[in-house]
Amino acid sequence: QVQLSESGGGSVRVGDSLTLSCEFTGPSFSSRTLGWFRQAPGKDREFVSVIRRSGGHTYYADSVKGRFTISRDNSKSMIYLQTNSLKPEDTAVYYCASDNTRLILSSIWNGENYSYWGQGTQVTVSS
Repeated sequence: QVQLSESGGGSVRVGDSLTLSCEFTGPSFSSRTLGWFRQAPGKDREFVSVIRRSGGHTYYADSVKGRFTISRDNSKSMIYLQTNSLKPEDTAVYYCASDNTRLILSSIWNGENYSYWGQGTQVTVSS
C-alpha cells in the first residue's frame, strides 16, 4: 500500500522561500517517478515538477523553472520541493504524486497518469 504525506506549506510573503516535503510509505520508492502538482482555487490542477526514478532526472514547469528545485532522498523515501522567490501566483494546494513504477517520460506531465496522491499542503503567498 502506497501512501504519501506532504508537509511544509504555510503563509509567506512575496520573495520568501518554503521547503515542501513528501514522505513516501510503501514498496519500491527508488523505482518510482515522483512529482509535485498544484491546484489554485477555481483552477485546474497543474504540473509543477517531477523527478524520475532512474538517474533522478528532473523536469519543471516553465512558471517555476529557476525558482523551484525538486530532489529526492532514496534512503529516507522522501522527496522535497525547494520553492524560492515565491510569487502570489504560486498560491495553491501542493500535492505530491507517485507513479506505479511504469510511467514513461512522455506521460510525466499529466497528473492522470499518477497512481497515488498525498492530501496536499497549502502554500499562500501574499504581497
